Amino acid sequence: MKQTKIMHYILKFLYVAVISLLFSCGENTLLETNKPTLNDFTVGEKWTWKWQRSVEGEVLGEGVDVKEVVNYKGDLGFHYVHLKDTVKITEIVNRKQSKNPFRDWPLKLGKKWKHIENWENESGEKGRYNRDVEVVSFEKITVKAGEFWAYKIKYDGVIENFATGGKGEMVDFWWYCPDLKDYLKHTQDSGNGFLYSSELIKYSNPNKN
Repeated sequence: MKQTKIMHYILKFLYVAVISLLFSCGENTLLETNKPTLNDFTVGEKWTWKWQRSVEGEVLGEGVDVKEVVNYKGDLGFHYVHLKDTVKITEIVNRKQSKNPFRDWPLKLGKKWKHIENWENESGEKGRYNRDVEVVSFEKITVKAGEFWAYKIKYDGVIENFATGGKGEMVDFWWYCPDLKDYLKHTQDSGNGFLYSSELIKYSNPNKN
């Protein structure tokens, strides 16, 4: 009789564990995240990232990027401290999505699309990205700012420089966090030992602190 009760409790525990696991997997699989709206942001909200460029282990450059939500021209704006520039948030969140976007909203595990976009750097050089993109996982990751759930998104393709005529393979991984409405981490491998990384080191929100 005692053994029967023990077996009953063991089977009950296993049943609950299996159901919980299936529910958790299903929840992550069905999860979708829409593009943030203006109402999702709060004045004083701030993100700080630390970035680094290196080649074969030798650091070529490093720095800090900061974005803060501020009052701007009667509306809310993103103030990019490192760029000394401010942009209305509505110009970003209300922008019509292109056919081959950087992020194809809504985000969902397993989603695939093409990213084609022209770029221009601080030196005035221009070029184009042409990459295949896939949301490869939804996972909990730890960065200096804390531990968060994020979509891991892989960008795999070619970067072209119009000025030099050069082309090169490039693999990027971005971890986008729905709760923070921005990325937690970014890594880039341009080949030949050239690496770039950026990580969120601090996040603050007056409504949550």
